Amino acid sequence: MLDLTALENDALIEIFNIGVGQAAASMGAIVNEAVRMSVPSISFIARAEAARLLGHNDGVPERICGVSQRFKGAFDTDAILMFPEDKSLDIVRLMVGEAMPLKELTDMEQEAMCEIGNIMLNSCVGTLANIFQRELQGSLPQYHVGTSDEILTATGSQADSVVLMLHIDFVLEKHQIHGYVAFVLDISALHDLKEQINLYIARAMGQG
Repeated sequence: MLDLTALENDALIEIFNIGVGQAAASMGAIVNEAVRMSVPSISFIARAEAARLLGHNDGVPERICGVSQRFKGAFDTDAILMFPEDKSLDIVRLMVGEAMPLKELTDMEQEAMCEIGNIMLNSCVGTLANIFQRELQGSLPQYHVGTSDEILTATGSQADSVVLMLHIDFVLEKHQIHGYVAFVLDISALHDLKEQINLYIARAMGQG
């Protein structure tokens, strides 16, 4: 497991707060509402523990709607945006308006969720790339529905992978939707990420 110093952890939270701010602006333009997002905490946990924590209600696995992208460059990671499945149509309806019939709404759900995932994940990852001054190139977004364990497995992550977990609160004017962003990293990618964080700290302190 990756251990970060207090300075490294603060730097990573600062970076993700910038990315989440950009994602909020992008999502607000899509749904035509003011959107506030927060990154209350960042944690590194084993994939099995992440699957247990995500999408469980009273210990019973809930179905989750997820959008994943594979990023390569400064470090390699599978980034996954996840919502409770019962909220996905609410999000799509916000995109297209209240008048859309349910059947048409369902037909376009996958495409719409991939668009949201692509925008939000690239906002977060693009911020990392800019701040680390390194390239991170992403694949096309993939849509998933299932339990958290099924979605984490669908990305091809190994059982011993580590998940960098962000819990993001999406607060809209009339809705409150809780989402999760997970970055699945192997041991090599974890060390690459830690190296990039320290290079960023060194530059910020005028040592890079």
